[in-house]
Amino acid sequence: MALQAWYMEENKEDQTLPHHCNPKEHVSLSKLAELGVLYWHLNPKDYENDKEFQTIRQTRGYNYMDLLDLCPEKVENYEEKLKNFYREHIHADEEIRYCLEGSGYFDVRDKDDRWIRIWIKEGDMIVLPAGIYHRFTLDTTNYVKLLRLFVGEPVWTCYNRPQEEHPSRKEYIKNLSEKVGVALQAY
Repeated sequence: MALQAWYMEENKEDQTLPHHCNPKEHVSLSKLAELGVLYWHLNPKDYENDKEFQTIRQTRGYNYMDLLDLCPEKVENYEEKLKNFYREHIHADEEIRYCLEGSGYFDVRDKDDRWIRIWIKEGDMIVLPAGIYHRFTLDTTNYVKLLRLFVGEPVWTCYNRPQEEHPSRKEYIKNLSEKVGVALQAY
């Protein structure tokens, strides 16, 4: 099953709802790739032995990983953590997430500063480039189990918007302007 993404209607209602525009405006994988968002659909039931997953890790240098079980029963200060994940921010490094169970939304900004909602489900692995404005929330299932991957030691530092002078943001904008209309390839 292919990844689903769409332009969001901006409002202050329940963040776990889909928030489709009316009419719906779906976003293709190639459009996401133009923004630097990479995607694979893998086998989450046997990720430890999945050859494709191992090749991606080796090729992209993802040498550290851990698990995040995100639901009210398993996370201390759950509501506060979810609020923090949903604040618009960037990172100095890529954000790599592989959904093993459940589902949730990654929202990213497009070139015109519009929100695109990406619905990740079991088997979806995405890479958000360093410097892209984004946020995360659960959907109405209220559960996701994510494998978080990193190059080197894990770094979770968020830089809340605005961050136009941050080096990773400047590099992202530079790369985006150089690649206008050129889709990036996932593995």
